[in-house]
Amino acid sequence: MKHLIDFIDAKDVSKSTIYSHLKCSKSEAKLLQYVCQRYVKGLEEVPVLELLQDNFSDAGYEYLKKLGLVKRLLDLGWLIQMSFGQPKAHETSQLELLGTSVTPSISMLRLLEEGSLELTLPEVMPYTDHLEYLQDQFDMVTLLHKIATFKQGFTDSSLSIGRLQNKLTLLTKRIEERVKITQTPIEVELFFKEKDLNEKERRIFLALLKEEYSGGEGQFRDMNTLIELISFDEYEKIKNRALLEEGSKLLAEEIIDYEEILNMFGGVSRSFYLTDEVMQRIIHPKKKKKVTKLKLDALVKEQEIFEYLKPTTTLDDVVLHPKTRETLDNVVKQVDKEVFKKLKAWGIKDKRKTIDARIIFYGAAGTGKTMTAMSLAKTLKKPILSFDCSKILSMYVGESEKNVRKIFDDFKELSQKARVEPILLLNEADQFLSSRTEGTGSSADKMHNQMQNIFLEQIERFEAILIATTNLLGNIDKAFSRRFNYKIEFKKPGKKQRLRLWQFMLPEKADYEEHFDVKELAKYELTGGQINLIIKNTAYKVAVRDESLFTLKDFLEEIEKELGSSFDGAKSMGFKI
Repeated sequence: MKHLIDFIDAKDVSKSTIYSHLKCSKSEAKLLQYVCQRYVKGLEEVPVLELLQDNFSDAGYEYLKKLGLVKRLLDLGWLIQMSFGQPKAHETSQLELLGTSVTPSISMLRLLEEGSLELTLPEVMPYTDHLEYLQDQFDMVTLLHKIATFKQGFTDSSLSIGRLQNKLTLLTKRIEERVKITQTPIEVELFFKEKDLNEKERRIFLALLKEEYSGGEGQFRDMNTLIELISFDEYEKIKNRALLEEGSKLLAEEIIDYEEILNMFGGVSRSFYLTDEVMQRIIHPKKKKKVTKLKLDALVKEQEIFEYLKPTTTLDDVVLHPKTRETLDNVVKQVDKEVFKKLKAWGIKDKRKTIDARIIFYGAAGTGKTMTAMSLAKTLKKPILSFDCSKILSMYVGESEKNVRKIFDDFKELSQKARVEPILLLNEADQFLSSRTEGTGSSADKMHNQMQNIFLEQIERFEAILIATTNLLGNIDKAFSRRFNYKIEFKKPGKKQRLRLWQFMLPEKADYEEHFDVKELAKYELTGGQINLIIKNTAYKVAVRDESLFTLKDFLEEIEKELGSSFDGAKSMGFKI
């Protein structure tokens, strides 16, 4: 305790052994000395007002002019401001300090005990392997996180940002020096040079790699946390988001990828991770084994059963009935960490954090069943494979049993080869789902029943998301109805939903006639598919004109064509040409 005693007993505080480490003025050091003298006598907290009045004159309120000294010691990290016995963040104005107390920080106590806070680094030596190199890099990530946490005032440690950044600078320089003298190539460094990653991209990469080695789903996967690691102010946070958005180098070159999961506030969060190919290369640099993962879309092109769909919208982009949206949100929430934990504890789900759902979308054509299936896939960041069930009889006459099973076998094989879990979309599934025939002995009926039995068996064993679409639900066999977790009806949109559909689908960059009122278009009972078709046909017509101006009449003409020349009962709404 020689440094402590030397400091609190010093007649001239500037002569004490630790003064040079304080990086503060003599007046500030005297205030620190006073607080430490009180601390060793058992008075842990010193009121700021008392601290100033005991050390400075009351004449002309001179002590008030010294509040800046206390604020400076807080900023340096030698004192902690206390509020009801708990440390406070240092975002307090000087006058607010008068009503609080201070105590020596952990850093101050450590300095008094050890006599120095300088970072002692081992002698610079070459790295013996990539794990030794990664340990230094992971220490660097930890320092970055401490700096980010300190800035937000979430830490109860009062290490100043300046000293943390000094440690970061020393460690970064040490890593550079060790890399220079290391003869054996370090795979991560080779990767950085090959991909030409800048410093911020490298730090994102290393933070995600740290998560992989720790084996958790921790803090460094979160988008905001990663941005905090590489940003020094609010402006940089906004600017640096581009590094983790679509089109960035890290995503475009498939160095990293992300999952979108529903967070506790009802929004969608991105959880980032390094791709399998990159992990194979970094974790096992000496193994030249090729990663077996293949692109799903490329694999689909080599077969004739499935169509690979590319979703362009999420559930947020689709106009859905509130109950439908609520049901789909519940499906999405199965991957939420807390929800999964409960389901696993109750024995409902196994160790795999995946969604098991068999869903029927039923309703009239054009009501958005396929689009919603694709949007669900986009929201879950899953690929989607579609099979047109209306072709099943024509494709597989005479071999229905074998080939119905082949649909599911091939789907499973494609999933395993691509190492992904796609959604299986069975469009127009009436052939499979309709009630089985009884009491007839025709070969066609027997084949149909046999095909359905196999389909029923495959649904029982299916472990992923399966969506079947059908126009009618009334004719569905009860055995199939029981196998589907969710049955969601797609009704024709009401007037409010039609208005939203028109507003969503109308071209934003087009010119419209004066007083163009989209509410007039929403009066007509159209499905989303019909509205989309009418907008496209109208656009083709308007685009060939010299003055490409959309008018209400243009749309009404196309609506009439779509609904028929008689226009059924829609004329009562006032449609005139």
